Amino acid sequence: MKDLKVDSVDMVYRLPKGGSVQALQDVSFELDRGRLLTLLGPSGCGKTTLLNILAGFLAPTAGTVLLGDAPITGPGPDRGMVFQQGALFEWLDVRKNISFGPRMQRAPRAETERTVDELLTTVGLQDFGEKRIYELSGGMQQRVALARCLANDPAVILMDEPLGALDALTREKMQGLVLKLWKETGKTIVLVTHSVEEALFLGDKLFVMAPRPGRIEYTYELPFAEIGLDVEPRDLKASPEFIERREEILSLIWEMEEQIMGHDGG
Repeated sequence: MKDLKVDSVDMVYRLPKGGSVQALQDVSFELDRGRLLTLLGPSGCGKTTLLNILAGFLAPTAGTVLLGDAPITGPGPDRGMVFQQGALFEWLDVRKNISFGPRMQRAPRAETERTVDELLTTVGLQDFGEKRIYELSGGMQQRVALARCLANDPAVILMDEPLGALDALTREKMQGLVLKLWKETGKTIVLVTHSVEEALFLGDKLFVMAPRPGRIEYTYELPFAEIGLDVEPRDLKASPEFIERREEILSLIWEMEEQIMGHDGG
């Protein structure tokens, strides 16, 4: 059964002073349940717009989006969102941030506490449940954001540059955590990133998007996410296969950027 089905989606933004910008044109794909899809491309290619349509924050100008057999017409608990900044409740401690969704759904207290305990262990924060958000590092805050998303048990997790604000070492550790959560939970994940290396390392499927208008230009089926579950990230990223694919995609994106800037020799 297909988890996500995007069919002929267009997105046009109307400008206040007249005219319009076509952010997406004729975007179509089907994504099996349990896949980890990464979206990559130059600025302005519609990555975040597409993610916001999947989240239900935006309604497409044309086309349809289905989760299972149900059309996506707005936000819902079947989809969880993780932003670049954790969007956490600063005035609540870690435990209450994670339990927020189940409490709003009036889940039984004992069940909620058990879920929070399990998630704290899963994301490596079992000793930080009573800490306030401002007492945590950026990497820890993103761990809380991931746990809070998982507490709602969504079918699909949507991530918009979730690791983009982290330092290089923390980012690499968090990439490993994302892979671990993907494998252990079986969730479908769609992740937007500007990092070619991150897109290759995390995605078992990758779309390279092109701008003006935003569209899916290249599709890759990748082995690195599965390999990365058992191999040190640095070793994998230094492998000839990884480097070859990274350079290939970097070249594609560089050519797109050159065309955008008008340096394509025309």
